[in-house]
This record gives sequence, structure tokens and C-alpha cells, in this order.
Amino acid sequence: MRRLSVFNQVSLDGYFVDRDGDMSWAHKQDIEWGEFVAGNASGGGALVFGRVTYEMMAGAWSSLAAAKRNPAVAERMNGLPKVVFSRTLSEAAWQNTRLIKDDPVAAMRSLKQQDGPNMVILGSGTIVAQLTQARLIDEYQIVVNALVLGGGRTMFEGVADPLHLTLVQTRSFANGNVVLTYQPA
Repeated sequence: MRRLSVFNQVSLDGYFVDRDGDMSWAHKQDIEWGEFVAGNASGGGALVFGRVTYEMMAGAWSSLAAAKRNPAVAERMNGLPKVVFSRTLSEAAWQNTRLIKDDPVAAMRSLKQQDGPNMVILGSGTIVAQLTQARLIDEYQIVVNALVLGGGRTMFEGVADPLHLTLVQTRSFANGNVVLTYQPA
């Protein structure tokens, strides 16, 4: 069975985007963090997105600027298989992308049963909330940034039932980021 994980950055007060839907605050540049991100990107697997995150990522990582700024990550982001859940997109042109217009919960149940690489959700708060509620996520890798936004959206909006988690790993960085890895209890 394929595993599904989440990799998302949040502010100290728990928001993955600010009041305007922006997450540029999460992009800290330093050597240690850059090496961690590049190492994470080399892990393989399939990327899973909702429409908003997909459009942002496709625009950012398929650009020449991304290839120059961070060639290793850009190569991996462009080359990995991708799934985008959207009822409104008519096509998904970013290379190696499969567009799924069906119910994300039913589609993910099916994807997890198929042969293929493990999958990771990036951003995509609505998808995270739906798949959390359905108990389809095997691991949450949450990067807590040393920043208070005072408002925004959490990636768990709409989750009605409590989900108890077990902390399985932590890692802190000089830039103030702390990576917390949880699995359902």
C-alpha cells in the first residue's frame, strides 16, 4: 500500500497561509535549510496538490528563474509524478501531472491501493483537511516557522473529528524553523 504524507510550513500561531492567502513568509534562505529542502526533494515519490497550490507550484518551478536559483529542486519538482485535484481545471499542463476531477477522498483511497511511489501533499489545505477527516494521511511533516501571523487559514479547517497524533521526530534549524513529524496514534 502506498503511503501518503503531508509536508507543510505553518506560522507559530498555526497558519499555513496569511489573511491574503500568501505564504512567501515561509521561504527563508540559508544554507542549512536549503540543504534540508534539497534533500527532501530528492526523496522521490509523487506530489499531490489542490488547484491553488498546483498553479502556484507549476508557475514557480517550471520557470527558468527556478532552474537557475535552485536547479536540483527544480529538476525534481518538474520530473516527479504529480496529482492535482480540481473540479475547475480543464487541463494540467505541468509535466508528469495527472488531473483528477473526482472526489478527492474516493480517488485517494484508490490511489493508495495502486502500485506506485509514496505520495506527499504540499500546501493544499483543503485537500489536507478532507484527507485528514477521512483518515487517509499516514504522516504529517509540519515545519513551524518562528513567526506570528495573527490570522490566516489553517490546513485543518473543516476537520470535525479530533485526530490524535504521535510525535515521531523533531529537527530544529538555525533559522528558527522546527520540523515536527507526526503519525496518527
